[in-house]
Amino acid sequence: MLEIVVGTENWERHVRVSAEELAGLVRRIGGDGDLFLVVQRIPDLPDVFAQVWHKAGGDYTLEYRDGAADRHFQAMADGPEVVIAAMTGWARQEAGWDDGLAWSLLDMGPAREVPPLDLDEDERAELEKRVREVLACGYASRAELAELAEEFLVTKDRRPVSREQAEALADRLWLERVAEQAAWQGETDPERLTRAFTALQEARITARENFTCCRSCGQSEIGGEGGPDARGFVYFHSQCTDSAAAGHGLTLLYGGFDDSADTTAAIGHEVVTALEAVGLHAEWDHDPGRAITVTPLDWRRRLVG
Repeated sequence: MLEIVVGTENWERHVRVSAEELAGLVRRIGGDGDLFLVVQRIPDLPDVFAQVWHKAGGDYTLEYRDGAADRHFQAMADGPEVVIAAMTGWARQEAGWDDGLAWSLLDMGPAREVPPLDLDEDERAELEKRVREVLACGYASRAELAELAEEFLVTKDRRPVSREQAEALADRLWLERVAEQAAWQGETDPERLTRAFTALQEARITARENFTCCRSCGQSEIGGEGGPDARGFVYFHSQCTDSAAAGHGLTLLYGGFDDSADTTAAIGHEVVTALEAVGLHAEWDHDPGRAITVTPLDWRRRLVG
C-alpha cells in the first residue's frame, strides 16, 4: 500500500491505496464533478502534495508542491499512464520520479506574512494545550486543527485568532507531533485496536472509532452505520478518545440491534476476544449493562491528515 491519502473532486477520500487503485482513480477522472485528484502524504505535511486535473478529450495537468511557494511545479501529459507513473513514484518517494516530464515553475505570488498572535501568556498556553490534546487523540486533520485554533478563544465581542494565524499554529504543532512520532517503533496500541475493529467489522459487528461526540449521540446513530446483516456494534466516542489520550484507558460501548441482553453479552464476548487476539487487555465483568475498558493502553496514534 502507498502511504498517501487521495482526495477527489466529489469528496471521496481514499487512505493507503495500492498502486493499482491509484492508477484506477487517475484513469477515472475526466467527467463533470470528477475532474481532479489531490494526493497527500501520510502523515500530511504542510504545502506538500501532488495533484492532477483532466477533462475528457484533453491533456492532463499535473502539479506538485514541495513546501515553499517557489517549489510549486506544473507539467502537461497527453495520457494517463505518464501521470500514473509520476504520481506512483512521488508516493513512493522514488529518486527521479519526476524525470521525463517538462516541469515549469508556477508563480504563486509572494509568500503570505502571518502576524504574530496577540495573546497573553495564559491564553496562548490554554490554546496550545487544547490543540496538543486534540493532536494526541490522533483523528483530527490539519484543517480541523486550524478550525479549532481559530474558534477556541472566540467570545461574543472578540475573535483574537485569524484563520491564517490558526493555520500557522496548527501546522507548527502538527509538525512537532510528526517529528515525535517518527521515533515510535513497531505497531502501536491504537493500530492494534484498529486491527481488532477491522476483524469485528468483517464478522458483521459494526465497529467505529472516535464515533460521534458522546454516548447519547452514538447510541442514536450507530444503527445507521451498519449494513442489513449487522449482528451488533462496538464503538467509542470522542470523549472516550480524550480519556484514552490522557492515559486513562479506553471505554468501549457495544450491544446488539435487537435490545436483547443475551445478544449484547454475546457481542461483548466477541469484542473482548478480538481485543485479546491483537494483544490488548480488556477489563469486563461479563455484565451486558457495563462498558468494556481497554487498559493499560499506550495511546500513540499516528497522524494521517
